[in-house]
Amino acid sequence: MGEEVVAQVEAFKKTLLDEADNIINNIFPKKVIELEKIHKSELFNRGRMPTVSCKLNIPVPEAITINSFQPERKKRKEEHLQDGMDLDGIDGSKVMLLPEGQVPCNAHLLELVNVIKPAICELVEHCNTLKMWIQLLIPKIEDGNNFGVSIQEDTLAELRQVESEVASYLDGISRYFITRATLVTKVAKYPHVEDYRRSIKEIDEKEFLQLRLTSAELRNTYMSLYDLIKKNQEKIKKPRNSNTDAMY
Repeated sequence: MGEEVVAQVEAFKKTLLDEADNIINNIFPKKVIELEKIHKSELFNRGRMPTVSCKLNIPVPEAITINSFQPERKKRKEEHLQDGMDLDGIDGSKVMLLPEGQVPCNAHLLELVNVIKPAICELVEHCNTLKMWIQLLIPKIEDGNNFGVSIQEDTLAELRQVESEVASYLDGISRYFITRATLVTKVAKYPHVEDYRRSIKEIDEKEFLQLRLTSAELRNTYMSLYDLIKKNQEKIKKPRNSNTDAMY
């Protein structure tokens, strides 16, 4: 049973080493070209930024005139409370439902997110695989002749940093949706305040620019990692060479 488990572990190790070679030599160059095409595509064209905002499904209610007669005021207040409105205006409109149904996400930006998000997750997975690849190639600890090992450790640190930074892009996408949802609820509660509506347009344009920059950052990250690893691939794979013969 023990030998069988060891054999399975060794088979997994070989599979991982082969996968890492494929990532470096084949996948990385392809991803650079693929992400360059995405960044230069019409979908991420910077000229689209003013058009990415969408119409909010929240109409501005008609202004209501309140007369001095209390019974009439009470009657009107009851009528409009049924529509989710508070005439006192202290706490804003009490939104029970919206006349035209739900307020959808921004479809333009959702399309961009659906393109960028898989690329982010894929790069995180590639970094994770390459980290394990280098860990398996690090030799046992010995005195001297550790220059190649230092290259391995530096590359490993770079992969860890990239993995963390790229994963943070997902947090940025989540924050956008949360922030936009907060602003949408403000518009629903204070439909007459134009600044809230304008703030949604501004945050949509900002997110478009951020997603566009993310596509460029992903491309640059693949390129820099490919360049770093290819330049040091020999030392990463064989960090220690026997130079004993050359010393005598």
